[in-house]
Amino acid sequence: MNQYKKVAFYTLGCKLNFSETSGIAQNFEKGGYAKVDFEERPDVFVINTCSVTDNADKKCRNIVRKAKSINPNAYVAVIGCYAQLKPQEISEIKGVNLVLGANEKFNILEHVEKLEQENAGSTVVLGGEIDDVNEFFPSYSIGDRTRTFLKVQDGCDYSCSFCTIPLARGKSRSNTIKETLKTASEVASTQAKEVVLTGVNLGDFGRYNNESFHELVLELDKLEGIERFRISSIEPNLLSNPTIDFIATSKKFVPHFHIPLQSGSPELLRSMKRRYKRDIYTSRVEKIKTLMPHCCIGVDVIVGFPGETEEKFIETYDYLNELNVSYFHVFTYSERANTLAPKLEKSVDRKTRDERSKKLRILSAKKKRAFYQENIGKSFPVLFEAENNNDFMFGFTSNYVKVKTKYNEDLINQVKQVNLKEIDRDGLFLIDFE
Repeated sequence: MNQYKKVAFYTLGCKLNFSETSGIAQNFEKGGYAKVDFEERPDVFVINTCSVTDNADKKCRNIVRKAKSINPNAYVAVIGCYAQLKPQEISEIKGVNLVLGANEKFNILEHVEKLEQENAGSTVVLGGEIDDVNEFFPSYSIGDRTRTFLKVQDGCDYSCSFCTIPLARGKSRSNTIKETLKTASEVASTQAKEVVLTGVNLGDFGRYNNESFHELVLELDKLEGIERFRISSIEPNLLSNPTIDFIATSKKFVPHFHIPLQSGSPELLRSMKRRYKRDIYTSRVEKIKTLMPHCCIGVDVIVGFPGETEEKFIETYDYLNELNVSYFHVFTYSERANTLAPKLEKSVDRKTRDERSKKLRILSAKKKRAFYQENIGKSFPVLFEAENNNDFMFGFTSNYVKVKTKYNEDLINQVKQVNLKEIDRDGLFLIDFE
């Protein structure tokens, strides 16, 4: 019988991290632990970290302090990207008992039980070389009846000059299509109506199994028990025309793509070591919009990268302004250790980075508003969620338009065809079922 019976989790960062936290939580529950909230004085805290920005590192430190204030006697384990990149730094945070890198985080239950048996007081660090990380661990998020994030790929073979993810997660890897379908079938047996496919470099799925992401899409489309699939993020050079063609006619894959751009300046794309040219990006967007005019397209863009002069920023701004996309995720560039970008000349001062980020976020809001207005008068299926916010509930159309309606428990996790008529003061479509 375990001495430590309660475990709590805190996840920082991307959808992939949330998927992996759920998989690890399931292992703890199988091992006899009760999953509880942070405030319920758990015996073990697990913090799954991100290290994309400096703020994520600082957030980790704050969460450790919070955990120890809730239960000073609890074990605190830190896993994830930050733990792989800076294990010694984390081990020096007061209150941390266990630091696990990419090769060991999925064995965390075993390590926690070993700590329990040995009654270890000092911090245990198991980082390991990232080049030794080869195994793929499938996972999917649970707890949300409506939507599941299904991890189908991990790691990245790219070497973008701003990115630490290959150092934190290792080489690109995935299961076979056959094994991935088994995991997806487990998801289909739950109540979730929508599956979001996640990965570090999703379009790289199957490369070392002589398979492809396109082939995976074709097979998942046949799976019974899932009403719709959504692709979380995919590189423009890995989003093939056949995949776009197929999704345009699919009944399960929704018309929504999130495609990283990072910069509209061809020169900066080369400095970033991105694996596509701007023309490729433009052609993908144009093809999608030709086949699916109602499709939602999201964009990742980095602001303030070294060498981004005012002229190059305007080049990005103007390119995005003209491009037929729906919203941006704007990332203010921050220097990361062991990457090439900080060594480049002509760094951009912090104030300028922040000013440019603000300009792009304003443009993103205008793009989103215009996209919503384009959908007025159209009809789409909406999957409604469980949250009750001041007697309202929310949902998303297949093409990622957010709607709200009066809270009705009978609508939770239901797909309803709705007419988009009126955008309210919050910028959402107000739906009246009465």
